[in-house]
Amino acid sequence: MVKFLRENTIAAGILTIIRLWLGYNWMTAGYHKLADGFDASGFLKNAVANPVKGPDGNMVYGWYVNFLESFALPNIELFNFIVPLGEFLVGLGLMLGCLTTAAMFFGLVMNWSFFLAGTVSHNPTDIFFGVLILFAGFNAGKFGLDRWVIPFIRKTVFKNGGDVGKAGSKTKAA
Repeated sequence: MVKFLRENTIAAGILTIIRLWLGYNWMTAGYHKLADGFDASGFLKNAVANPVKGPDGNMVYGWYVNFLESFALPNIELFNFIVPLGEFLVGLGLMLGCLTTAAMFFGLVMNWSFFLAGTVSHNPTDIFFGVLILFAGFNAGKFGLDRWVIPFIRKTVFKNGGDVGKAGSKTKAA
């Protein structure tokens, strides 16, 4: 299945449709937050006051609630800035097929963050399709700007021809 997702042209076409749909959803969510104003404090306070609980009634993600209490809420202005901007940029990256894998990774981080805070909504669907795009790697952006951006990055940033991480690549000793 992963080979099909990563190498097949038909898969690239299907992934493009999924990528455009997810990207539109991310981009419009971020745009509306940017345009209309956004304050995450109510959401975060509610996530702390009503944490996800297991069948035994005990808190399941205590570490996440601690993160929200000790870092997110004291830095609410930062989160009020990065959440809408992040949603918009994830959507833009997916819509354009530019740095698709990175965009999807950060989209999944946000999906999991919302999920850990107790918001189910459409997160399971987004996570499912996001994982498909992430596993597909370059093929998910093949019919997008990644067709040109990724080879350019490999030539300029990874000047050894993109062999970073490949077995047998030569590295210079200090």
